[in-house]
Amino acid sequence: MLIGIIGKPSTGKSTFFMAATSAVVKRSPVPFTTIKPNHAVGYVEVECVDKEFNVKCNPRTGYCVDSRRFVPTDLLDVAGLVPGAHEGKGLGNKFLDDLRQADALIHIVDASGSTNEMGEKVEAGSYDPANDIRFLEDELDYWLKGILDNNWQKLLREGRTKKNEEIMHEQFTGLGISRDAIVKTLNELNLKEKSLEQWNEEEKLEFARRMRKIGKPLIVVANKCDVPGAYENYEKLVKEFPDHIIIPCSSEAEITLKEAAKNGFVKYVPGDPDFEIIKELSEEQKKAMEFLRTYMKKAGGTGVQKALNTVVFELLHYIAVFPVAVPSKLSDIKGNILPDCFLLKQGSTALDFAEAIHSDIADKFIKAIDVKTKRTLGADYVLKNRDVIEIMFGR
Repeated sequence: MLIGIIGKPSTGKSTFFMAATSAVVKRSPVPFTTIKPNHAVGYVEVECVDKEFNVKCNPRTGYCVDSRRFVPTDLLDVAGLVPGAHEGKGLGNKFLDDLRQADALIHIVDASGSTNEMGEKVEAGSYDPANDIRFLEDELDYWLKGILDNNWQKLLREGRTKKNEEIMHEQFTGLGISRDAIVKTLNELNLKEKSLEQWNEEEKLEFARRMRKIGKPLIVVANKCDVPGAYENYEKLVKEFPDHIIIPCSSEAEITLKEAAKNGFVKYVPGDPDFEIIKELSEEQKKAMEFLRTYMKKAGGTGVQKALNTVVFELLHYIAVFPVAVPSKLSDIKGNILPDCFLLKQGSTALDFAEAIHSDIADKFIKAIDVKTKRTLGADYVLKNRDVIEIMFGR
């Protein structure tokens, strides 16, 4: 799973990326600070099963705090997008190419309205962030339509012997768009059986738009919401785009709190709606922290963790599954308790889980055991969120 972080220049994309991953990247108010994509690991929060068994887990990757398990997922911060990107303006072609393998997108919008469409600094509140939502999605749609247009004559020839779903899947599989997404798009637009020769330009664009929404789903993160006037802009965006998931966010607040927690000044776990001061602060530090607390009470937290969780569990519909090799100890063969947590698509089976662990295990699959109920499961058992599973296989 790969989540792309997108947006125009200077909206705070790299700041959000740092807040989500703790990776150190170059940040600057100058447009196009990010040219090469930054790739790092962020973490989504899962309710750990260790508390149900009255044990303490020992994660091999990620970490766990008070039965709040943080599971790794890949994030990609790409170059900023400007209007006309699909025609090559700005770093458009590179931006779009970098997005090919992203399963879902987080669109970072400057809710303070202090950067224009090119990412240049303007007076706070003078620019409408709603423009960014419209133009970025238009750019993605025209990019996909452009791929169709560039290959249309070839696709027409293939249409004489192949079905539309097969043609379009072959065309867009390199962008990580599944066959299911293609079929759903064609069905919704009544284009599954319609000859490609009869598609008009409007239908091609609508196909690109609907396919993008299904195959590359996105949420909007209204960043810089701690800036005066920005939260009000976020509320306007929610009303203007009722079909979008929009999350208020302060990436800077998340970075500040993580650093303060690391240095022992506060107790804070990503996703918390508040924090606890545990070390004496200067008056200036107290003032800064109270400002953050006031904002977080209004927004329900910094928004960074919520954005990651929303993408993985609400947009992409993943579940968490815990494997064990020694059920009596809830451990792997080395004695580590609940060392792994896998993120799998809803609808995944016990055999899919075996494949995710290792292809050899899937090839020699015998059965699975539900560790919670001790029930024997077949290869076609559909996994549930927070299942604890032992896979039995031939040696």
